[in-house]
Amino acid sequence: MAAAPAIPAMNALITPPSDEETLTMYQPLDEESAEVDSFIRNHPLSRALRENPDFTESRPQMKIPEAQRSHNFTGGTLSGPGRIVVPPFQFSEKGGKSMVGIYYLGTDLCGHAGIVHGGLLATLLDEGLARCCFPALPNKIGMTATLTVNYRKPAPAGAFVVLRAKTTKVEGRKAWVEGQIETLVGEGEEPVVLVEASALFIEPKQAAAMARIYPVA
Repeated sequence: MAAAPAIPAMNALITPPSDEETLTMYQPLDEESAEVDSFIRNHPLSRALRENPDFTESRPQMKIPEAQRSHNFTGGTLSGPGRIVVPPFQFSEKGGKSMVGIYYLGTDLCGHAGIVHGGLLATLLDEGLARCCFPALPNKIGMTATLTVNYRKPAPAGAFVVLRAKTTKVEGRKAWVEGQIETLVGEGEEPVVLVEASALFIEPKQAAAMARIYPVA
């Protein structure tokens, strides 16, 4: 009987929700979360990407089985009030060409007072650049080989940001990606680039087996 709770979690891994299903799975638990969620969902950038037929919208964190989210770094430990307040919205271009993610970074993610910790930004870039290129890899999964991060401006806590990533090269099991995190601005305004990164991801030789356990839509 001890193994019984693991069965739903394993089923969720093998048959995760679709991208479309993830968009209806999150329910805000408080007023702040509801306001943040509504702001991102209805922002002009979100609406423009949603209307672009080359992009697919999803909330990747919602594909993590609920029983495992507390053990996931970005989907559990770093998520919730004061942290990554709501599950990010992600817009992925067909074929793993590019990706745009929109986040709200709370006030409990600081290094210096009022400034988001640089390690958190590096973590978001590592995960975001990986999600960008996975669809371009043969088995749609890879591991970080190198990640280079250049910090440009302090990132204020309690603010909305945009992560942009672009796959620049794919050779067999290898994919090179570049990206940045910038401020989320209104129409006609120029965003401020906060941090830039480049990375190399390599698909493991045993990826065909891993892909069945960790499917990526």
